[in-house]
This record gives sequence, structure tokens and C-alpha cells, in this order.
Amino acid sequence: MQIDDTTAAIVTGGASGLGQASATALRAAGIKVAIFDVNEEKGKEVAASIGAVFCKVDITDEENVIAGFEEARATNGQERVCVHCAQISRGRMKTVGRNRETGELTRYPTENYEFSIQGILVASYRIASLSALGMAALEPLEDGERGVITLTSSAAAQDAQVGQIGYGSGKAGVNGLVLPMARDLMDLGIRVNSIMPGIFATPPMLGAPPKVLNTLAASVPFPKRLGKPEEFGSLVMELVRNSYFNGQALRLDGAIRMPPR
Repeated sequence: MQIDDTTAAIVTGGASGLGQASATALRAAGIKVAIFDVNEEKGKEVAASIGAVFCKVDITDEENVIAGFEEARATNGQERVCVHCAQISRGRMKTVGRNRETGELTRYPTENYEFSIQGILVASYRIASLSALGMAALEPLEDGERGVITLTSSAAAQDAQVGQIGYGSGKAGVNGLVLPMARDLMDLGIRVNSIMPGIFATPPMLGAPPKVLNTLAASVPFPKRLGKPEEFGSLVMELVRNSYFNGQALRLDGAIRMPPR
């Protein structure tokens, strides 16, 4: 995609982690950025530090998301770039398992599963489709391109571990969105891809004990460390720049394949 000082982007989950790294990379390339996040304090702090706009947005609330897009577009103009990193899920638990203390059989509650699918898969569709609706009205660039959407999946989409039924199937669903959506939007010149990060040094992960972090790092074939958020941001920028990336689900994981446990 051609990038200039009029190019605008939306980044969900931009207040921390992979979203923050994506927003930072986009701003460094001269793209105007609007950050969507529920963490108002951190979101405003990050936005101020990189020269972006902050919009308090709950990705599970359609009307709130629509209002966020309107707010961002009123300031930066219609986005040509959308990077969706925000997600919510609930609980790590087997589909059916046995309580270690009581021996009682338990089941991952349907409401927890539904919550996870809403926060991962449905939210991904919501953000992508609403962004595409706006992009479709833009004047086309080279090759007839109007925009690019990048969704965040996970290595768990392909090798989810025990207890990741909600998270893993939700992220697999995100990958499942990519090709049909790319085909739906091909006549409008809008590309769609997803990134499947492995184990990255994001704030939630860095909260683990050093021994756990060292074990995780050692499990990565090469390089033997956790992924750096800026490496995710770098791939986001490549997907923006390289117009031949379309309909792809890309692993970014140091060649790790997660074991069952």
C-alpha cells in the first residue's frame, strides 16, 4: 500500500502489548493512528507518547465500537489500515475434567465458552466488517487498493493446549474469517490477513515467575527467547506495505509447536 501523511489507521488493544507495538510502528511510518482500548489511563498515555488519538472502546459493544470509529474518523479521516489486537476470553479449563480434590466431573460452562467466542471471534468480525464498510468508500490507490485489515489470531489456533477450548477455537475461528472475508472484499480492493503470534513478552506474560519465563523461552526452537512486541509490529507494517499479502494466516513464533500441556 502507498503510505503518506494522509494515511490513517485504527489499532484495537493499542494501550499495551502487541497493540501498542503495532500503533508505535504505524506512527513511526508516518501513519495517523487512533487507539481503541478500554484502559483509558494507559491508552491516553500511549497515545500521547506516540502522537496518536485515543478512543475508549469496548470491542464487545457494537454501538460503542461504531461510536469509536466515528470519533477516530472525525479526527484522522477514514482509516485505510485496521489492526485488531484486542480480545477477551474467560477461563482455562478442560471441556470435561475431574476436580483433583473432590473427584467430581466438571464441564467448561457454555456461558464461558460463549463469552470467549464473543470476545475473540465475534469481536474480530465486528471490527473488521465495520472498518471495511468505511474503507469501501475511499478512492482506490495503486492496484485498486482501498485498505488492509490485520486480525490477531494465535499459535493456539493450530495447536491449542489442554484447557484452551474457548481460546483455541476462538482464535482458529479468526483464521477462518480471513479467506472468505478477503474474497468478499476483493472487488472493493480491501485485503485481510491474520497473524498467529507464539509466546510474546507482553505484560500478562511478563507477570509470570522468572522460572516459568525461562522454561517458555527454552521451548522455542530459535531464537530461544520470547517474541518481542516490536517484531509483531514489524510484521504488521510489512502486511501494510506489501499489497500481495492477502488471505493469509501467518505464524510468528520462532518455529514453536505447542505440546498438549
